[in-house]
Amino acid sequence: MGRLFGTDGVRGVAGRDLTAELAMDLSVAAAHVLGDAGAFSAADGRPGASPGRPIAVVGRDPRASGEFLEAAVVAGLASSGVDVLRLGVLPTPAVAYLTTALGADMGVMISASHNPAPDNGIKFLTRGGFKLPDAVENEIEQRLGEKWDRPVGAAVGRVREAYGEADRYVSHVLSTLPGRLDGLSVVLDCAHGAAHVVAPEALIRAGAKVETIGARPDGLNINAGVGSTHLDKLRQIVVSRGADVGIAYDGDADRCLAVAHTGEVIDGDQIMAVLAVAMHAEGRLAGDTVVATVMSNLGFKLAMRNAGIDVIETAVGDRYVLEAMREGGHNLGGEQSGHVIMLDHATTGDGLLTSLHLLSAVVREGRPLAELASVMTRLPQVLINVKGVDRAKASVPELAAAVAEAERELGETGRVLIRPSGTEPMIRVMVEAASAEQAEQMAGRLADVVRTACV
Repeated sequence: MGRLFGTDGVRGVAGRDLTAELAMDLSVAAAHVLGDAGAFSAADGRPGASPGRPIAVVGRDPRASGEFLEAAVVAGLASSGVDVLRLGVLPTPAVAYLTTALGADMGVMISASHNPAPDNGIKFLTRGGFKLPDAVENEIEQRLGEKWDRPVGAAVGRVREAYGEADRYVSHVLSTLPGRLDGLSVVLDCAHGAAHVVAPEALIRAGAKVETIGARPDGLNINAGVGSTHLDKLRQIVVSRGADVGIAYDGDADRCLAVAHTGEVIDGDQIMAVLAVAMHAEGRLAGDTVVATVMSNLGFKLAMRNAGIDVIETAVGDRYVLEAMREGGHNLGGEQSGHVIMLDHATTGDGLLTSLHLLSAVVREGRPLAELASVMTRLPQVLINVKGVDRAKASVPELAAAVAEAERELGETGRVLIRPSGTEPMIRVMVEAASAEQAEQMAGRLADVVRTACV
């Protein structure tokens, strides 16, 4: 059996891979591990907590399976002696924020992000609203199914509803804005997901004129043809309505992408570039540095260099971005996919927070988003997934020589990245170049080398 936790919690097809029994067992083990690690502290008047007992907050996205998984998670926590506040349907970053704001010792989010409706997932947050490090996830796995002394009587956890806490989160993100969004017309694509209530409310309260799509979840339509992984509908509506900007969230709204008034897609690199340049100009960019992954477009890195901003690279995954940010004291980082972390205001990627600050930059500068995003030129990027190869051979001499030759050919106008998959017998070949034709040709050439040298 492989590792249960993936790059972002435990995921699988709900009811088959991720069962109610597993959800309950995970919650019991998480309560024990975090308790033993000293993350829990005695309740002292915090909302919904009983004296001497830890407290957890639990949120979910609108998937139908989230209903039974939430019940299982809550049962596991309460049976372990943990008081539980049920937040209802809220974005992942809202659960992270409320973990801190409500003084909780632990947060749980039930969501499979941008995955289709049959999938679901569970991710745990520590006190302070941060994702668990690998070592803690491993310990939770190791303690699944262990024998334990079950609390009884007054020692069992109590469960309370806290659906009204959504307003606390909305008020928080609005409090971070330097100015209002009056006069801005925005189309919001909520992916039939967790942000379908809080995102329109926040933008309307900020003064924007808002039209929504993907804001009628039925438990089965999350991410279905809408959201940050399906932008065609949003692009069409933005252009046809003459809107200033379109914003698309994913299912749990921890990321966002944007669409300019022209229909041009603005990805996470471009969003980070706009925010980084604005923060740098205002003296708010810590260390004049932004943190990005190795998959960020070379155009982003060149734009940051031209703006006098340093870039720190990490492995792919927002958790690694966050680790580097915390270690270096940096306050802005993210991924091309739209996970942007603004550490002054949030402990995770937050699509709503990111979109509000992006829209604020548009209003403050008095220029269209497409013009602001032109601070960077996105180089053509080609990614080929070469399947059925030995990922352990990604550094064999033949491939290393081919990569070195490609890099000499590209010079400073492109780059090559060879990355073994973390979970499949596959090696990813990524090439960026000055033209799409050059990128395609070079990526194809390197993929052929992988097929012959990495078997």
